Amino acid sequence: MPNLLMPGAKDAMPEAGLRVECYAGYRADERPLRIWLRGKCVAVETVEDRWYSPGVTFFRVLVTGGDRYLLKHYEAQETWKLEGFRAGRWRICGIDTKITGGV
Repeated sequence: MPNLLMPGAKDAMPEAGLRVECYAGYRADERPLRIWLRGKCVAVETVEDRWYSPGVTFFRVLVTGGDRYLLKHYEAQETWKLEGFRAGRWRICGIDTKITGGV
């Protein structure tokens, strides 16, 4: 059902089980520090990229363990959405293989 008070806000609903702790420097929620997803906490090692859109900031982060997350922060609603995920390790035939950069 569409949100009649805020058109398009359906996409801005908080992600179930997602919480993001941020560093607040010159602006609130300047960059993610930790991500809680379904009760599991992972530390952000690096913010690899960030870009801005009206009312929204995207962060591509590398977390402990090598996984990458694409996070979308709706500034006015102060909500976060998980836009993408890429595992840093693949399990192939019972062997744990780390993905390395480059080709």
